[in-house]
Amino acid sequence: MIVPSYWAEARTTARVKGRDITLRRFGWSDSSAADAQAQAQLRVTEAAQRAASGDTVPRRERKLAYNGADGVPIREEVLARHGEAVITRNAYGARCLNVPDLLIADVDFETKPGVRLFVAGALITLALLGYVVAKYSVWPALLAGLVVIPVGTTLLASMLFRLKRFRRSPADSARHQIRAVVAKQPGWRLRVYETPAGLRLIATHARFDPAAPAAQDFFKAIGADPLYARMCQNQRCFRARLTAKPWRIGIAGRLKPSPGVWPINPERLPAREAWVRQYEQQAEAYAACRYVETLGDGADDAGLLTLVALHDGESRALDNQRPMA
Repeated sequence: MIVPSYWAEARTTARVKGRDITLRRFGWSDSSAADAQAQAQLRVTEAAQRAASGDTVPRRERKLAYNGADGVPIREEVLARHGEAVITRNAYGARCLNVPDLLIADVDFETKPGVRLFVAGALITLALLGYVVAKYSVWPALLAGLVVIPVGTTLLASMLFRLKRFRRSPADSARHQIRAVVAKQPGWRLRVYETPAGLRLIATHARFDPAAPAAQDFFKAIGADPLYARMCQNQRCFRARLTAKPWRIGIAGRLKPSPGVWPINPERLPAREAWVRQYEQQAEAYAACRYVETLGDGADDAGLLTLVALHDGESRALDNQRPMA
């Protein structure tokens, strides 16, 4: 896991197929801006050599934050470091915990009819339409199908979804699935938290490599967001939001400048700092998640409990008085 404090960009010109092209590369460092610039220069020189030898190389690297930065470290403002754990401010302004080996995963509840339900609704609608075609004249039925199929599919999918929810709520379904996963893993210890959109899970019995099969298999088993799973693998990092999403606490404006990818032009800092002051003041009244229970018969790893305490304190997970956002 690399979450650098300093960033720089270098550019150079390479001769490719008889014409000059400009290449740009980022550099990063935890020690100084000069080290970041030196690394950027090394990376752009290497890219120029590859381009000159005939390799196809991107001309530049986009300035992206966590969600899109494949192969480049997390590009966010570093707020605090606690050993290997790093707290950053993400692109929309919330604080996030970044850790190298504390397995964390969020599971969002299903709140809308899924693709399979729409397919089921479509098949039922088509079957009914086919019956009408067979029994009555074809053309009126086909014309009616232009309206019946989309409307009927939507209505039937919604009905099936409601029946599914009636049998078991999304929260109960998610917890049932998680308990089943833990039951198949003797020695596991899993803390369960409620979030505004679902559940958060933190494993405390052992350390995990974000790119290893054990972590990725766990993500699949519990239905974690595939994008999050991929970013954990690419960034060698697990991650959890610690403070409220701005739009959930009445802040309409975006973190300035938008998107809030770090670093920014010093001339833009006053506007960013003003936004952050308002956000932090309003976010103080909210929790990011709430502790629910611990599953599994495993023993806690004492070293991981320090990180859990950091997470719980920063996210206010043990404060039942604050609403979640």
